[in-house]
Amino acid sequence: MKVSRTETTLTHALLVVAAIIAVYPLISIVLSALRGGDGSIGLGSFELAWERGGFGTALLSSAFISITVVVVTVAVVSLAGFALATMRVPGGRLMLPILLLGLVLPYEVTVLPLYQLMTDWGLLDTWWALILPQIGLSVPLGVFWMRSFFASVPGELLEAARIDGAGRFETFRLVLLPVAGPAIATLATILFLFTWNEFLLALVLVPQDPLVQTAPLALSFFAGAGRTIDPSVTAAAAVIVAAPIVIAYVILQRRLISGLTEGAVK
Repeated sequence: MKVSRTETTLTHALLVVAAIIAVYPLISIVLSALRGGDGSIGLGSFELAWERGGFGTALLSSAFISITVVVVTVAVVSLAGFALATMRVPGGRLMLPILLLGLVLPYEVTVLPLYQLMTDWGLLDTWWALILPQIGLSVPLGVFWMRSFFASVPGELLEAARIDGAGRFETFRLVLLPVAGPAIATLATILFLFTWNEFLLALVLVPQDPLVQTAPLALSFFAGAGRTIDPSVTAAAAVIVAAPIVIAYVILQRRLISGLTEGAVK
């Protein structure tokens, strides 16, 4: 089907307009941060936000929590997805509806039970109060993701590994993991973005200790504490919190898109 030049031009124009609408808020915040309260252009607002907000500790806390959640979740769901896709797991047919329930259940309904559970375990205001729940909340998506990938691997590849004498774990480690790189990278990117941006759990489970508070929570407290009436300083704080996740996305976007495209093709 041949596409006319008019349709191509119109499509490109719509995409440009959509891109401008999407990018405009980010550009306006950056410009507001660079424009100080006196109207001059500089990095003074960033220095004030960094000093007053204690964002160094918050960024390190967010990085530690996000990386831990991603590493543990990817390890668990890769093994679980492999087992559900290639083995006859007792209760496997029952596990999938339960995992599906975990996907469709609004996680807000879990906040109060999680608060009570973390209180009983003595984990409030600790990193574990955020790491453990977010691993649990990420598992349903991760298991479905990896199971779908492993189920799409040609059976001949697994059969060849068995003929060569490879056991199940060797098949998983030496045969499937190398080809699962794009799927794992895409999943890791999604989990990192979700974990870094998590706010509600942090607000409820780590409200008191600044040493374990995440960057989004620190930004909320900074903006709402009345420490500054200068909008440029608040905008600078928002840029500081958003910068790591934007950089991570720019670096990983090719793997993310390739993983999504590969999954769609399969």
